[in-house]
Amino acid sequence: MDKIAVVGGGLIGRAWSMVFARSGFQVSLFDQSQEAASNALGFIAARLPELHAAGLIKDTPAEVLARISLAPTLEAALDGAIYVQENGPERAEAKIALFTRMDEIAAPDCILASSTSGIPASVFTAPLKGRHRCLVAHPVNPPYLVPIVELCPAPWTAPDVVTRSRALMERAGMVPATIKREVNGFVLNRLQIALVSEAFRLVADGVVSPEDCDATIKHGLGLRWSIMGPFETCDLNAPGGIEDYCERYGGLYAQVQAEQTPVDLTPELVADVNSAMRAHLSLDDQAARQEWRDRRLMALLAHKATQPE
Repeated sequence: MDKIAVVGGGLIGRAWSMVFARSGFQVSLFDQSQEAASNALGFIAARLPELHAAGLIKDTPAEVLARISLAPTLEAALDGAIYVQENGPERAEAKIALFTRMDEIAAPDCILASSTSGIPASVFTAPLKGRHRCLVAHPVNPPYLVPIVELCPAPWTAPDVVTRSRALMERAGMVPATIKREVNGFVLNRLQIALVSEAFRLVADGVVSPEDCDATIKHGLGLRWSIMGPFETCDLNAPGGIEDYCERYGGLYAQVQAEQTPVDLTPELVADVNSAMRAHLSLDDQAARQEWRDRRLMALLAHKATQPE
C-alpha cells in the first residue's frame, strides 16, 4: 500500500486520515501533541462505524482503522511517504518552518501539500530546494464528508505535481478542482465570502433576520447547489441556456452588484447577529449540533452516491 503522511491531528488532520485510510492508503499520522494524536485516533474509531452503516466505506471499520498508525516523530511519519498532507497552524511563519523541515526529510519525489484555508503556497515555499513539489490542497470541513479539494499550485510548482495530486485525490474518493493561479482565499472561500458578506449586509440594512436568511439558503439555493453549480443552474434557468439567461437577467445583475459595496463587520453588527443566533441556537449545544450536521451530511452523501450524475 502507498503511504500517506498526515501532519497535524486536529479537525482537518483526523478527517484526512479517514479519507486516505478508507481508500486503501497506509496513513502515518503525526502531531507534536501525543494527546492530540490519541484524541484524533479516538474520533476516527468512533466515526468509522457510522460511515460503514451509511454505506460510505466498503471495508470494515476495523480494517480501515488498522491502516492508520501514530508516528512518534515527523521523520517517522514522512519515511517512505509518497504524499504529505500538512494541517499545521494557520500562520505563515509556522508553515515556513514546517515545510522547511519536511523538504529536508521527505523523499525527493514526495509531494508536500498544505490544507491551508487561505495562505498561498508561494508564501511558505519560496526558499525551499524542493519548492517545485509543493502546493495547496485545500479541503472543506469535514473532508471525509465533503469531497471537494482545491489544488492550488505556486508559480513554481511543477505541472506533474498537480497532475499526480489530482490522480491521488481521485484515488482517495475526492473531487479535485485545479486553481489555475494563486488568489487570496482560493475559489470556495471567495464564493463563500461573497455570499456571507451579502447576508450580513441584508441583516444590517434591516431586510431580513439571520434566521430567515439561513432558511433562504437552506431551503432554497442550498438545495439546488447540492446537485449543481452556479453556471449549470443558470444554464437550466433560461430556455436558451446561459447566453439567454445573461440576456434576460444581466440588467438585474448590474443593478444589484452596484449596490453591493463591501460590508463593514462592525462590533455592533456582529453583536446583533450573534444575539439573534443565540436566541434560538445555544452555544452549549454546539458540539451536539456539529455532530448533527455531520450525520446529515453522511445521509446526504449516501443519497447522492445512489443517484446518477
